[in-house]
Amino acid sequence: MALKITTHAPGVRLLTLSRPEALNALNTQVLAELKKELAQAAQDPEVRVVVLTGDGSKAFIAGADILEMKDKAHQEGVEFAQLGHEVTKLLELMPKPTIAAVNGYALGGGCEMAMACDFILAADNAIFGQPEVGLGIIPGFGGTVRLAKLVGLARAKELIFSGRKVNAEEARQMGLVARVFPQERFLEKALEVASQISKNSASAVSRAKQLLNEFSESVGLNSKLDAEAHAFGRLFGTFDQKEGMGAFSEKRKPAFQGLTHERA
Repeated sequence: MALKITTHAPGVRLLTLSRPEALNALNTQVLAELKKELAQAAQDPEVRVVVLTGDGSKAFIAGADILEMKDKAHQEGVEFAQLGHEVTKLLELMPKPTIAAVNGYALGGGCEMAMACDFILAADNAIFGQPEVGLGIIPGFGGTVRLAKLVGLARAKELIFSGRKVNAEEARQMGLVARVFPQERFLEKALEVASQISKNSASAVSRAKQLLNEFSESVGLNSKLDAEAHAFGRLFGTFDQKEGMGAFSEKRKPAFQGLTHERA
């Protein structure tokens, strides 16, 4: 398994993604494991808070696994995005608080997993970004929906269109990150925050989460994510998607051809 499950303090469930050879990148197997464990945590009365983190100091989640994605066709791309949405909706909508404890790279699907949590606590070495356009695709795990909600529409457009990466402090200043901690004490501090939450009334915290989500327009989320999944999938099989992911695999710069070459 690529997912480690541990309990820290009464009621705090820590889920640690552990694929160090791939910087904890998300493939179908990892997403399926996450979906299963999050669904169980949502129903487990002993779990009051879920913390999601990545193994090691280099990456929280470096993104979706490009080596798995690069040969997908249209419908396979849609189904991959839909699986990602099932996981992110569990993080966002389960009745228990979810915290992203971000260490190192949180790019692409990793940034999207973090944004789906109720809030993000970051180590001072954290790097965030949605660099998918450099691969010939778009964010597919909710990034086109959640990033704008967190940082505003204009800034979300700038980040997604450019693929620019931001450090932990800039992410905090723009509202993407709640708090930043020194790397050496980062996980300890994140678990302290989770423990503090777990001591409060579980029913009150759950109700507060439900109302905050409703007031921030999480109602209607399904139709937005469905549109994203189909837009994401339509880019698979295009020239630019194959060129972008092929260039990544071959460690060279892509030579995109754009809208006049929609299909390979």
